[in-house]
Amino acid sequence: MSEAAAAGAPPAVVETSAPAATRPNYISWTAVVMLTVSSVASLRAAPTMAVYGLACVFLYLVPAIVFLLPTSLVSAELASGWSGGVYRWVSEGISPRAGLFAIWNQFAMTIFYYPSLLAYVASTLAYVIDPSLASNGPYTALVIIGVYWLGVLVSSRGMKAIASLASGGVWVGTLIPGTFLVVLCIIFLGQGNASAAPMDASHLLPAWTGIASLVLIVNNFLSYSGMEMNAVHVSDLRNPGKEYPKAMFVAMGLVLAIFILPALAISWVVPAQTLSLTAGVMQAFDSVYAHFGIQWLTPITAIAILCASLGGMLAWLAGPSKGLLMIGKQEGYLPPYFQKLNPQGIQQNILVAQGYVTSVIALLYAFIPDVSSTYWIFSVITTQTYLIMYVLLFITGIQLRRKQPDHPRGYRAPWLWVLCIVGAVSSVLAFAIGFIPPSQFGGGGSAYLAIVGGGVLIVGILIPIALLVFRKPSWKTEPSAMEQA
Repeated sequence: MSEAAAAGAPPAVVETSAPAATRPNYISWTAVVMLTVSSVASLRAAPTMAVYGLACVFLYLVPAIVFLLPTSLVSAELASGWSGGVYRWVSEGISPRAGLFAIWNQFAMTIFYYPSLLAYVASTLAYVIDPSLASNGPYTALVIIGVYWLGVLVSSRGMKAIASLASGGVWVGTLIPGTFLVVLCIIFLGQGNASAAPMDASHLLPAWTGIASLVLIVNNFLSYSGMEMNAVHVSDLRNPGKEYPKAMFVAMGLVLAIFILPALAISWVVPAQTLSLTAGVMQAFDSVYAHFGIQWLTPITAIAILCASLGGMLAWLAGPSKGLLMIGKQEGYLPPYFQKLNPQGIQQNILVAQGYVTSVIALLYAFIPDVSSTYWIFSVITTQTYLIMYVLLFITGIQLRRKQPDHPRGYRAPWLWVLCIVGAVSSVLAFAIGFIPPSQFGGGGSAYLAIVGGGVLIVGILIPIALLVFRKPSWKTEPSAMEQA
């Protein structure tokens, strides 16, 4: 999950997807490319894969083929035929109860996403203040809590300016610094300096030390999550059948380049055994800047990356919760307290409640010595809960093609059954692998399994069951015009 997902947070589920032929205004396929890249690509995931050196190329390509491509094309068909987002799709394809599980897990992934994202923000900010703070648990917890609540305060006053900031942050904090890092690292190698990671053909595949050695690949599924949300633009294209697949393939190439090249660059200058999963990006910048005598750029780069991270967090903060709000009102899943809006039309009570949970999770950073391990565990829980939604999504693709073959669609995915089966199987396998402690962290045994399994069970399964059991007909209300805007 890039910041933008991951690394992947989805926007509101209220969508418009009328057939393209009825639309007087079209957008270009290149615009869809940039929308997709800006919502997915990020530097945050680079340290996670940099520990594999050259093998990170393989570990990024595999989920791109078996997950990214199916997600993009299947979602394009669903978005071009049914408005209302994942809840509507899954409700029609499977059942309304399954739709609730899908929309809840789409929202619930942010419960763990924000602590992991803001841990990255904390480590990056440390390079502006004091680099030694990057591995300091109490400092990390303080930043997570402070920045999240600041985000709630800003978001409660409206999101228009924040969305603009997020868009500019992609260039300022991702594309420009990422390109600069790669270019400097290439010059570093060109000067005859040895790479910290072997770059010969024998290291194209990750070393096999048991299935635990491949666990980090699971995090790459989250890196690509959110691609499906840009499928809402398929009906805005003049020729969706040709232009959308082309846009997705180009976007996939750019996203892969943004993920792979910085990861490789980091592996050239920072030894894997010293690499921090939260501060690895700034470790690489600091090392290469020191080599070229321009270390004064380190805090400037940190601020630029912070702009991208914070802009993305603020822009998406109210998005997933708005989707939950809409369904909570229409179906009576949420008590009236959580349905209230502030004068700016923001579901502030939901954000505040999420803030309490985020604060409790953040405190774990203060009590667990290894910040990298804590960051990784939260990233895995984020991935696991989101994968539940994706399994339902792929089943829905098959079901709607089977049950409603003649329903109007602006785009029909080729080989839909194959795409859905590959996507569903890969999601299930990734879900299973996510419960295995990665060898890079020295295992974790039963404690790791209990934390990850408990988090997924409570957040991803028990809570939506509770919403079903305790909902009341009296809680049903029709969304206002402000909420549907």
